[in-house]
Amino acid sequence: MFTEETPLEVSLPLSVKPLASPFPSDCPGLLSDAMTDVPVDSAAAARTSAPEGLTLAEEEELRSELAKVEEEIGTLRQVLAAKERHCGELKRKLGLTPLDGLKQNLSKSWHDVQVSNAYVKTSEKLGEWNDKVTQSDLYLSASSTLEDWNEKLTQSEAYKKTQETLSQAGQKTSAALSNVGSVISRKLGDMRNSATFKSFEDRVGTIKSRVVGSRENSTEGLHSPSGAGDKPPQDNAPF
Repeated sequence: MFTEETPLEVSLPLSVKPLASPFPSDCPGLLSDAMTDVPVDSAAAARTSAPEGLTLAEEEELRSELAKVEEEIGTLRQVLAAKERHCGELKRKLGLTPLDGLKQNLSKSWHDVQVSNAYVKTSEKLGEWNDKVTQSDLYLSASSTLEDWNEKLTQSEAYKKTQETLSQAGQKTSAALSNVGSVISRKLGDMRNSATFKSFEDRVGTIKSRVVGSRENSTEGLHSPSGAGDKPPQDNAPF
């Protein structure tokens, strides 16, 4: 440990030679001249030279105005961030989701596109091209040819026969479906009026009445105290 009272002394070994000077010995004034060329004023060295055509006063004025503009930009950014946070809180309170905002932005963007000059000019150009195409001789001849083909096709015998065949097939199908429905209804009525169905219905009614009667007898036996103490419980009669 070294203290302030004992300064550090470093001694070079005898074998170490001093470094040679980079300047030749025949130029003794070169080192002093090079040292005198170094600027002493650090502020003047750090400051860049003024652009051509500007004086120092104009440069200082522009730099001051630049600093003010940058400060105003920072203030506006802070205000914008606060406004965006307030807008988000209002949307949250109103129940507006990001999807609603996206839809609104898309609608606004599409409206802006529709009222833009490029869209209006494009629509006008397309309208002009449409008028030119529809009024051209080639388009008119093609339209008349298609109309002639359509008229010939609808008036041909094959077309008429096909249309009549399809119409008759539809009528036959409708009649067959109605006949099937009436046959099913009639069969169900006959089945309900048959002796077998009535016998089955009577049996179901008899079984139902026996079940209801046995339940009533069991309930009365449980609620009567004399019957429960004198007679043992009896099994229900089979159906």
